[in-house]
Amino acid sequence: MSQLQELFDQYGKAHSDSRNKICHKIGIPLIIVSLIALITQGWGTEWAWWMFGIGWAFQFIGHAFERTWPEFMKNPIFLAIGPLYFVNEIIKKFKRAP
Repeated sequence: MSQLQELFDQYGKAHSDSRNKICHKIGIPLIIVSLIALITQGWGTEWAWWMFGIGWAFQFIGHAFERTWPEFMKNPIFLAIGPLYFVNEIIKKFKRAP
């Protein structure tokens, strides 16, 4: 098993509550879009900062349902693994679609 797959497995185990999964499906895209906007349009883009904050709020609300701390609190690599996991899940769904 690859190291990336092991990290995905660890991430998946830490996100088993359905409410947490919903929060992450909302929060992660908000964070990604806001970061892209902040980098490309400038750090003074107020709406992007709002999206960033709301995205992170969803992350922590989700972990309140899960009753765990986010994985990145244990290992910062999970700040990258979260978005990669999210994209990987989308790709897997498209591969299964008829």
